Amino acid sequence: MTWSLARSPAAPAGDGRSMATDPALRDSVREILGRHPAVGLAVGVVRRGSPSFFYGHGVADIASGAPVTQDTVFRVGSVTKTFTAIAVMQLWERGLLDLDAPASHYLRAYKLVPAKAAHRPPTVRHLLTYTAGLPQAVYLSRAFKPTLGEMVELGRRVPTLAEFYRGELHLVAEPGAMHIYSNHSFATLGQIVQDVTGEPLDRYLAGHVFEPLGMRHTDLLRSERVSGRLAADYALGSRGPRRLRDYELITAGGGGAYSTTGDMARYVAALLGSGANEHGSVLQPETVATMFAPQYQPDPRLPGVGLAFYRRDIGGHLVVEKDGLVRGFAAQVLVAPRDGAGVVALTNGARAAHAWLGPEALGILRRVLGVHGDEIRAAVPHHPGTWGDLCGWYAFPGSLRDVQKWMVAGVRVLVRRGQLTLRLVTPVPGLPRQFPLHPEDDGDPGLFRVDLSALGMGTIRVAFSRVPGKGEAALHVELPGMPMSFRKQPAATDPRRWAGGALGALGAAAAAAAVRRRRGPREEPRT
Repeated sequence: MTWSLARSPAAPAGDGRSMATDPALRDSVREILGRHPAVGLAVGVVRRGSPSFFYGHGVADIASGAPVTQDTVFRVGSVTKTFTAIAVMQLWERGLLDLDAPASHYLRAYKLVPAKAAHRPPTVRHLLTYTAGLPQAVYLSRAFKPTLGEMVELGRRVPTLAEFYRGELHLVAEPGAMHIYSNHSFATLGQIVQDVTGEPLDRYLAGHVFEPLGMRHTDLLRSERVSGRLAADYALGSRGPRRLRDYELITAGGGGAYSTTGDMARYVAALLGSGANEHGSVLQPETVATMFAPQYQPDPRLPGVGLAFYRRDIGGHLVVEKDGLVRGFAAQVLVAPRDGAGVVALTNGARAAHAWLGPEALGILRRVLGVHGDEIRAAVPHHPGTWGDLCGWYAFPGSLRDVQKWMVAGVRVLVRRGQLTLRLVTPVPGLPRQFPLHPEDDGDPGLFRVDLSALGMGTIRVAFSRVPGKGEAALHVELPGMPMSFRKQPAATDPRRWAGGALGALGAAAAAAAVRRRRGPREEPRT
């Protein structure tokens, strides 16, 4: 069988694969493919408001041999959250909702039930910043089903959110207290759009976001706009690519959308253009700036979270991003708004793409910006006199219905071989657990950098602080797309073994299932 690779720079215009004209970027993508096999991969770069580079690799469908082009439709998973957020911000611009009003003022289809009666109700802004206190796993009984049981096999009726939540969606934490990644926050925002406008979310997005931006092959549902160009979903197993069964997502506003590299490039151009591209406008410039600004920061030294978008600092350059993962597909969008540049990467049929696609796409953006990686600063001295206050057991707060807790229950900070070290407490087999803490700032003994290259994530910041008003020590980790905060606990609460309790048993089972899903045709829970 002859495999179709990306066209050369001499490919004829108009074939959907004619923009791989930057040899350095082309070689960078080819190096990615050398490290990470994929049935299909599409990478697009936007510079100065216009698409400037495209590279398509492999096939959209093995049976037909259809090549990956700019018009190949992929599922983009949680990138959908940014579309839903734009719809919400349009209603805010029109004065139809207040970001700081309780979400229940606008939500009619079902109730949001607080974790405790004394808790304040979640606001629209809480939903937009992943801080509403909603869990990722609504039903633990569905924890080992695809996308935590949020999917329905294609062809079967998709229940409404009111039916799926049985009229009530229960919070697991106090709104505003912590970051919890949750599809249900944005599914609820999508329901608010429907309840306020009286228009189904898919129709609203098509008419108010996709069509104005010229995104002709993008939709929330599997409509005629996307079905004829849709890439097949595969898992890479022991015998090569295996086709997966098709599903539709119940929580569509949190991860149901379909799009192409060409359409996503138009979308990125609009984000870089303060809400407008050559086709039209969807938001005012001030609104886009608000979405990119820090709305939730567990520590002021870390970039924090905007509205739907995650923020990061790359060598002094602001980058906002969102990734997506849904059965057989992965997506990554990176935007450097002050530099006028962005990267889109979409793939089908790649193993563990949720782990490598983001860092590899970031490497492409670094090359575009001319920014090197954030290296460990060897010339910053340690301050061992402060280590006694930093060492100890830090637990990850929250409910077992927060998937983040399944992977990392907490961290220990200790001195090992004369080096301040962070040790993960995790049930995930084979995961590196110990990471030296390297000082980041000579004037700030509580700020460090950790090398996560063994996990494919480069380096990240770790910040120690005190919880305002409580005096409790906390540790904040700048994980891409999933900032995590840990609270220091008495040594007596340190779980030395996962097998010693119900948390350990469930965590170990969840982690083992996650590993099996990475190896087989079933998918990880996040979208």
